[in-house]
Amino acid sequence: MPKKVDHETRRREISEALWRIASTRGLDGASLRDVAAEAGISLGRLQHYFRTRDEMLGFALRHINELADRRIRDRIAGMAAEPTPRAVLRACLSGMLPLDDKSRTGTLVGAAYFVRAVHDESLRAEAREGIPRLCAFFAGQLRRAAERGELPPGRDAEDEAMLLISLVDGLSTYVLLDVHPPEKALHLLDLHLANLFGTPPPDATD
Repeated sequence: MPKKVDHETRRREISEALWRIASTRGLDGASLRDVAAEAGISLGRLQHYFRTRDEMLGFALRHINELADRRIRDRIAGMAAEPTPRAVLRACLSGMLPLDDKSRTGTLVGAAYFVRAVHDESLRAEAREGIPRLCAFFAGQLRRAAERGELPPGRDAEDEAMLLISLVDGLSTYVLLDVHPPEKALHLLDLHLANLFGTPPPDATD
């Protein structure tokens, strides 16, 4: 009896093959045929799961974002019973930095998507939907911190949230280019949070 393969599992495996290609030579080098070879399946079999390259790219982008989101949620779940807004923000922001091999691959794939999305409306739509949601979550944490008296008055939550996202994007780029080591990027993130909250950074471990 032939082995039954879950459709979504196979799609995720194909996505991971795409990531391996994208992390080494970018998305322009990731044709359907190349991805099929990397995944160890025929081109016809790949097209059974993804009819077009754009469909494959869109699914792979959503999948890698879901994995990153899950990793950050797991990190927060492992904290104290009620982590402070600052601790939640640090966990999220440090989780977005390429601090290890897995997160570095994710960041490289994200950079490859960014280059393609500049000229691709469908991929650009993912960013237009995802970034506002992330900004809203960060702003909510900052408003919660202000209510608890942990944030100096006069801070605009939405602006500060967007600055946090922009900071991590910039630091991630510098880590990928070897301008900064991962430890320096994390130090600069903690320095910004200390300035934002008006208090020294607490002792924290990754």
